[in-house]
Amino acid sequence: MAQYRSSLTLSPPKSQPMASLRGSAATVRLLHSASRIRLSLSSASSSLSISSSSSYSPSSLKCLQFSPLAPHIFKDQKRSSMSTVAAASDPAQLKSAREDIKELLKSKSCHPILVRLGWHDSGTYNKNIEEWPRRGGANGSLRFDIELKHAANAGLVNALKLIKPIKDKYSGVTYADLFQLASATAIEEAGGPKIPMKYGRVDVSAPEECPEEGRLPAAGPPKPADHLREVFYRMGLNDKEIVALSGAHTLGRSRPERSGWGKPETKYTKNGPGAPGGQSWTAEWLKFDNSYFKDIKQRKDDDLLVLPTDAALFEDPSFKVYAEKYAEDQEAFFKDYAEAHAKLSNLGAKFDPQEGIVLDGVAGEKFMAAKYSSGKLVQIAYSLSSAPLLPLAVNVSMETPSEIASSPFTSNSPPSPLGASSAVISDSTPSLTPELFLNPFNLDVLISVLEVYNILHDKHI
Repeated sequence: MAQYRSSLTLSPPKSQPMASLRGSAATVRLLHSASRIRLSLSSASSSLSISSSSSYSPSSLKCLQFSPLAPHIFKDQKRSSMSTVAAASDPAQLKSAREDIKELLKSKSCHPILVRLGWHDSGTYNKNIEEWPRRGGANGSLRFDIELKHAANAGLVNALKLIKPIKDKYSGVTYADLFQLASATAIEEAGGPKIPMKYGRVDVSAPEECPEEGRLPAAGPPKPADHLREVFYRMGLNDKEIVALSGAHTLGRSRPERSGWGKPETKYTKNGPGAPGGQSWTAEWLKFDNSYFKDIKQRKDDDLLVLPTDAALFEDPSFKVYAEKYAEDQEAFFKDYAEAHAKLSNLGAKFDPQEGIVLDGVAGEKFMAAKYSSGKLVQIAYSLSSAPLLPLAVNVSMETPSEIASSPFTSNSPPSPLGASSAVISDSTPSLTPELFLNPFNLDVLISVLEVYNILHDKHI
């Protein structure tokens, strides 16, 4: 076992006393490398760096974690119960809600309106506005009457009524997540591609946070192609994504009493399923496939709807490249659609945890670990409270598989006297790794943890 020397460096600004570190926003990292353990804290006004004394190994961290002396570190601190940082939505409830949505789709044939619900919540995003939630997007704002009354959202109150029992049943799922979960599930259950979704969207809390009217696309603007680009470019989408997403019109009907477009009924809609009436874009309007592009291109059936924005896909030279491709190649359409739908569903959203929750994979369901090219990162959160307070985040990086295997911070670890939460090693690499923020954590305690760790290790406790 390697031996390391200890050092403690505190660097407040010259004009500011050391005590002023308390209460400031800061970040703390505990990093293990081949040569040392280093704990560093930094804020806008000061920095702290601590390197451990004594020997270090993953097993010695276990000594600290499970030592009967550990609670005495915090004899002057008020300790709360320990848990991981709460996410916006509960993964288990998301999975259960998805199953309930599948049953709803089977009984009500409401695939189109649930797709529209998700789209209209996220489609208000404006990439030119950074502030959340003013930028719009997938934030659950569509549940408020003021936004439901926007002309483009006519009829969506029925979608909210359909999913209300599911929301009531699963209070641990945000509206923003439920809208997008319903939309993606509807596509998949109609025979469409699997959407690479993530969850954890934070809800807005009041009607005042709803976007202004006019951000969603219109059906019959004077210059359809220009209008589509104006609206979708504002969201950060491109021509390929515009055409791919338009393909979702393979599902559903347009009702003249809501949108002003379409026939009251056709041979394809007069008997339902669901409430009869309206005009569909395709003959099998509850089946997700590439027939939308085929039917628009051929225009052989007057009972099938073609809006000005639909026709533009085969009239605009750039759009036409993709529309022709999708009419011939359903596999290519499914691939591009799945990517575009997932992107649309994330627009403007604020995620908690920041990297999101993935229901069908390993990573993200309960994020506590991530993989980096330089090694494994295990993130551990404590729940401690005291005053004065200091918000912190802790990262423990272990560079080799053997260290990970012997780490005390694994999903099988028993509860720690310190309240250290379990950590899960993930083989999935998110593009960004969010911090797991601790509950407020006193600087004195921070230093004590490292010092007591050294004491416990030296005593081989």
